[in-house]
Amino acid sequence: MYINKEDLDELEFPQLLAEISPFAYSPKTRDKILQLRPMEIDEAELSLKKTSEYLSSFESSNAIPFDEYEDIESELKLMLIENYRLENVAFIKIKTLTEQIGKLQKFFPTMPETFPTLIKDVSVLEFKKEIIDKVDKVFNRFGEVKSEASPALKTLRAEIQLAKKAIQENFNRVLFNYGQSDFLDDIRESIIEDQRVLAVKSAYKKRVPGRVLGLSKTGSITYIQPDSVVKHYFKLKEDQEEEKKEIDKILRKLTAELAVFQPQLWRYQMYIFDLDLTRAKAKFGELINGVLPKINRHRTLKLREAFHPLLFLRNKAENKTIFSQTLSLTDDNRIICISGPNAGGKSITLKTVGLLQLMIQSGILVPTHPKSEMFFFEKIMTDIGDNQSIENHLSTYSSRLKKMGGIIREADANTLLLIDEFGTGSDPELGGALAESFLEFFYDKKSFAIITTHYTNIKLVVEELPNAQNAAMLFNEETLEPMYKLEIGQAGSSFTFEVAEKNKIPRFIIHSAKKKVEHDIVNLDKTIVKLQQEKYEVEKLKTDLAERKESVEDKRDNLQKLNDQLQQKLFNFQKLYEEEHRKLQFGGKIESFIDSYVKGKSRKDVVKDFVKILEQEKFRKIGADKDETKRLQVVKRKITQQLKKEDVIEKISETNEKIEEKRKSDRELWMKIGQRVRITGSTSVGTIEKISRNKVTVNYGTFKTLIDADELERI
Repeated sequence: MYINKEDLDELEFPQLLAEISPFAYSPKTRDKILQLRPMEIDEAELSLKKTSEYLSSFESSNAIPFDEYEDIESELKLMLIENYRLENVAFIKIKTLTEQIGKLQKFFPTMPETFPTLIKDVSVLEFKKEIIDKVDKVFNRFGEVKSEASPALKTLRAEIQLAKKAIQENFNRVLFNYGQSDFLDDIRESIIEDQRVLAVKSAYKKRVPGRVLGLSKTGSITYIQPDSVVKHYFKLKEDQEEEKKEIDKILRKLTAELAVFQPQLWRYQMYIFDLDLTRAKAKFGELINGVLPKINRHRTLKLREAFHPLLFLRNKAENKTIFSQTLSLTDDNRIICISGPNAGGKSITLKTVGLLQLMIQSGILVPTHPKSEMFFFEKIMTDIGDNQSIENHLSTYSSRLKKMGGIIREADANTLLLIDEFGTGSDPELGGALAESFLEFFYDKKSFAIITTHYTNIKLVVEELPNAQNAAMLFNEETLEPMYKLEIGQAGSSFTFEVAEKNKIPRFIIHSAKKKVEHDIVNLDKTIVKLQQEKYEVEKLKTDLAERKESVEDKRDNLQKLNDQLQQKLFNFQKLYEEEHRKLQFGGKIESFIDSYVKGKSRKDVVKDFVKILEQEKFRKIGADKDETKRLQVVKRKITQQLKKEDVIEKISETNEKIEEKRKSDRELWMKIGQRVRITGSTSVGTIEKISRNKVTVNYGTFKTLIDADELERI
């Protein structure tokens, strides 16, 4: 993509990057952010998806286990030097980086639907746990070389401890012995070169054998290391030197072992740098309510409720209101000409569109409505003046023409032009004519453009072009205050005289100016004002109607839900009533069996009547299936035989259980979608619409219900 530094500065892109960079952990990542530039669509879209996924982790409990890290890029270069030894801290940094990769490789696959793009990046890395194991074998958790790193080091450190112990014991013994005499000064001992020494009065120094290490400032005290300590001290120094050599040997070996993994470590570092960049973008996206809009491959840009991110942050910090803008650019509407009074938001609208376009093409989320749509331009060219800047007052017409000449040479169908105060800087009539020619040239080139102007002739030309549209920044004529809202489809007035009056210009001067202006121009401006106000009122009425319509639809939906709930309750009551009625009838029959049995009716007759009821229940629950009837006859004979031996009432429960098991087995055969069924004991017939485990959705035509499969029987 082509965009020069001057255009980037006009759109405040460097200031935007400066807001993002502090979120990065590494200074190198911060520098990379400051150097970000628009990229190709595939690369940008990948970056946007990763940033959007990372942002989603802030909005949920799925915190990505990515913490601050240290750069090992220099260590990775040095470790390849033959016989080179890394410093202790470098090994800990390498281990920490590898552990970070391990955590991420375990975390992302647990949520493939949430992080599909981020998973791909980390999954291609080859995790080498051997790196961690090798470092842990040498270093403890405090970053110190373990004694177990080698047998020789373990022996040396044991000897060092013995030497230190011997030094302390011998020195304490000598100190005690000489402490009984008058040889020592009142301070008794001191520290010279990290060694304990006796503070001997200089008059007695020859009477204390040992190594003299110094004198006091007055010379009255001689500092002596006793003979019994000296030999152990030299042994200690010798062992400590050997220890250093052994540690150096161990670390050189470890450096060589880790150098084998240098390619993997390099990929780890590059991945972490990229993840750091993604995280920084996501943190900034969280700050400005950034989203990933739909990225089009066709030329359609639809910004809904778009904010200027830097203005959003400034106003948020100052607790000020910020206004969003909504506009579209397509092949059928390539050019938008914005008119309206100064300080009404025209320039901010241009900068908002330009900066958001730079952000999306640089892989940065944008503060818009999620249903916005954007596409990529090959060139973005700007000429945006700032009416409140000193530089604008110092600019000349010739410099603007020079920039316009460059735009004309570069503009094509894949270019977005953002031009403020189109045609100003010269004689209004001649400058307006030249601006017309510029506009027609860009139109013929099929360039996309958003321009602002005060020239009436430009507004009229735009009205005549089929693929261009006028737009206005709304202005309240009664309060003479800008409304900072963009209205597409209607040219706006500059409200020259109204703004002058608001700024306390005397009325006689304004009336004099009106007389000097051609009558037709004044009338046109008044007509534009009137049309703009009327359109605003219509738009307001339209918005009110839309809100009322939405409110009515919400109430209708609520009533429908209430009706569905009532229907379901009615059905449940009906089902409960029929079930209780059936149980009552069945209980009455059982009660009559008991009464007849008590009154002397034979067991055989009772059993016979009971089996008839069983048959009826069988056909009611599972249908008259001939094959099933044959199999159930066997069960019936067994039940009859058992009933002859045992009490009838006790066997009812067992018989029902066997029938239920049989019914479940049979239900698996006929329980299918489309099968006509009814609830046991009910007369209402429905059709199975959905089966989920033991729950079945039954459609009764006017309503649906969810019920246990056990409660259904087929028709």
